[in-house]
Amino acid sequence: MDLHDFRDVAENYDRYLEVMYTQGTDHHEGFQEFYLDLARKHGSGGVVDVACGTGAVLLYLAERGISVDGTDLSEEMCKVASAKAEALGLSLNIIPADMTKFSSGKKYSLAIIARSGFMHLPDQALQIAALKNLREQLLPGGILTLNTFDPWPPIQAAQMQTSPDDYSFRLEYVNHDGNREKIYNAISYNPYTQQMSGNWKFVEYNDKDEIIGERIRPLMMRQTTRWEMFLLAQLCGFEVLDIYRGYKGDKEDLKDPASASRYQSNLIWILKRKEQ
Repeated sequence: MDLHDFRDVAENYDRYLEVMYTQGTDHHEGFQEFYLDLARKHGSGGVVDVACGTGAVLLYLAERGISVDGTDLSEEMCKVASAKAEALGLSLNIIPADMTKFSSGKKYSLAIIARSGFMHLPDQALQIAALKNLREQLLPGGILTLNTFDPWPPIQAAQMQTSPDDYSFRLEYVNHDGNREKIYNAISYNPYTQQMSGNWKFVEYNDKDEIIGERIRPLMMRQTTRWEMFLLAQLCGFEVLDIYRGYKGDKEDLKDPASASRYQSNLIWILKRKEQ
């Protein structure tokens, strides 16, 4: 199991992400507007939000009139997203499914894998399976967008020395039960598999500042270099139209191999289905 498969994580996900994003530790400002612009440009034939989580992008698009379905590997995340949709008066098709096998029975002109959804595929074989499957869910000329991060050697080197118990404080927030909770994580990096693996520790406190609970949840992600991503796209029947460096509209120069050394970038890939 992975972090997001647990009910306690799903029901608290929105709460701790809100704190995470306001602390400046993650660069997601404007991500919903970014995907809305993409949907308006490429989503006339329908949109699917893959790895939709609790619906941050899915619900944002639906509320603004975009015809969109959602899917996520985690049934618990889908339950939270469905409950939020119902509370908003939205009737949405949200399907628990593995992105390597997902099929709703219809085709889309835009598939979105927002934030780090693609990176949770732990090996290259699953990445290829997902890309090939999602290509088949697209209409001719359809667009797939996904995110990767430029691997950053200093961080990787530090994570190569991390043990499973080397927890670092990440953030503090108020959980679903109204209790204060601190999150710690310990992440290691394996340069041979390109996998980041480890644990998140959730420590819950009562109003007397006493620890009343502690949970350990596993996490696994895979780093993919940009040149590997070019090859994966080509292998799986896509062409790279654009790469954005974050959500503010800054595009990468596709012909500049030195760009990765100048930025520690959140890369948003815009891939177009090629016809064989």
